[in-house]
Amino acid sequence: MANTFDRIAQNPNVLAGRATIRGLRISVAHVVNLVANGMTAAQIVEELPDLEEEDIRQALAYAAALAQDELHPLRA
Repeated sequence: MANTFDRIAQNPNVLAGRATIRGLRISVAHVVNLVANGMTAAQIVEELPDLEEEDIRQALAYAAALAQDELHPLRA
């Protein structure tokens, strides 16, 4: 997964090790939350000019990979 997400970084000294965009103090969770609340990529970049639209796409892809459905057998 690390090669696919070259814009996602995790450093224990930045935001307590949470996944961030390119090591900036902008978390993947924050970006995903902005999209979930209706902001477009262009609006996010305008609000957070250190970001690029590719950062937003990759944050969403990273979140989707983490949330990927897994099937588990039901317990009887």
